[in-house]
This record gives sequence, C-alpha cells and structure tokens, in this order.
Amino acid sequence: MFNLFKTKPKKTTLPFLVDIHSHLLPGLDDGVKSASESMNILRSLEKIGYKKIITTPHIMSEYYPNKPSEIHEKLNEMRNLIQQNNLDITLDAAAEYYLDESLMAKLASQESLLTFGKNYLLFETSFLNKPAYLEDAIFNMHTNGYQPVLAHPERYDYLQGNQSLIEKLKDMNVLFQLNMLSLSGYYSEAVKKMARYLLKEDVIDLIGTDCHNLHQADVIGKSLNTRGMRLLEGKEFLNATLL
Repeated sequence: MFNLFKTKPKKTTLPFLVDIHSHLLPGLDDGVKSASESMNILRSLEKIGYKKIITTPHIMSEYYPNKPSEIHEKLNEMRNLIQQNNLDITLDAAAEYYLDESLMAKLASQESLLTFGKNYLLFETSFLNKPAYLEDAIFNMHTNGYQPVLAHPERYDYLQGNQSLIEKLKDMNVLFQLNMLSLSGYYSEAVKKMARYLLKEDVIDLIGTDCHNLHQADVIGKSLNTRGMRLLEGKEFLNATLL
C-alpha cells in the first residue's frame, strides 16, 4: 500500500529537437552500412523526439576520403526514403573532418568545406595526442570564415585534466560539442566524468548523438531518464537555433 505514496520518477525529455553529429549515410564511413539500417535509426530518433538530424560523415584522408558530392548523393537518397516512409523528421548533412595534413591543405587552399548552421565546421582530432598544429588549424578556420566546433572534447586524453588548454580553446572561440552517450558512461568512466565536468563548467555549446548504429540509438533512448542526462536540463545549447 505504501507504493501509492511513492513519488514517480521524473521523466526526462530531449532539451532540443536537433541532432548535429551522427553517421547515418550508408556506406560512407564506420557508421551505418545500409539504407534500411539508417531508416531504423531515424525511426528510433524520431520516436524519442528528434525533428531534425544533421548527419556528419567522416572526412578522413587515409580511411574515409569522402567528397561533398558523394555525401550529397547519399543524402538525397535517404531524403527520398524518408519521404516515401512518411517520417516526420528532416535530414541534412555536413561532415566531421579529421584534423590532419589533408584538412590543413584544404584550409590553406580555401577549399569549400561542408558546414551547418552559421558556418559551423565540425572537426575531431587524435584521441591520444594533441595535434602540433591545433592552434594553427583553428586560426585558419576562423580566417576562412568558419566557426570551429570541436567534436566530443570529453573523449580526448590530452584534454583530461588540462584546464589551461580547455580555457585556451574557448578563448580562441572554439565551440564544444558533447556526445550524449558520454553522459551514460558508454565509452568509459573517465569520459563520463569529463563530460559531466564540462557541463558543470558551462563550456558545452552543442549536443550530439554521434550515433553510428541502432544499438547506440537504443542506448540513447533508454538513457534519457538517467541522472547523467538530467544534467542537460535547464541549460541552453545552440541546437535550438538549428531547427
């Protein structure tokens, strides 16, 4: 009988309707392998409340040398499937650039890069070591009119406990994009701790799923009511400006 007086657990809903980091265009990278897999993930994301997905295939010279034309071709194919299946979700595409010599060359030649929002350029680095030309790359991104967005800063070993570098990157006007999965401990306890620290420090600007497969989409949906996800409540992120 005492169960009648127990407080029901608070339900967490998405504090934004737009995802800005995922790998849902089939066959381009280490994300989804087929259009059907992509559609199943999109249905899952639609079910938990997403209205718009800006998917971001890897562009990495050695492994995934994707070209904008190839990304746009896949995007159009998936948009047609979304329309045919009457999904209430919008799909756009940009890219997640790996910071290497190839990206530096693209910046030097002022090659047009794939962006979203207000010329937001999503990029990632080595997880272990800070790139020697990180600051130069950021400067060149700004010079070329891009707004740098560092993907999942909580996952980089070289940023763990490196408050001075975190402050330096923010002083250089770099936006930080957090992975939702990091808050649940999906990657590791160290990454979870770093993710929560960055949120509490109010240095996170954007939230992304970084979804690669249906399993990750399921984990995201199931983790919405966890303590980690509740850290997103009451905070404002730039995702809200992208709908």
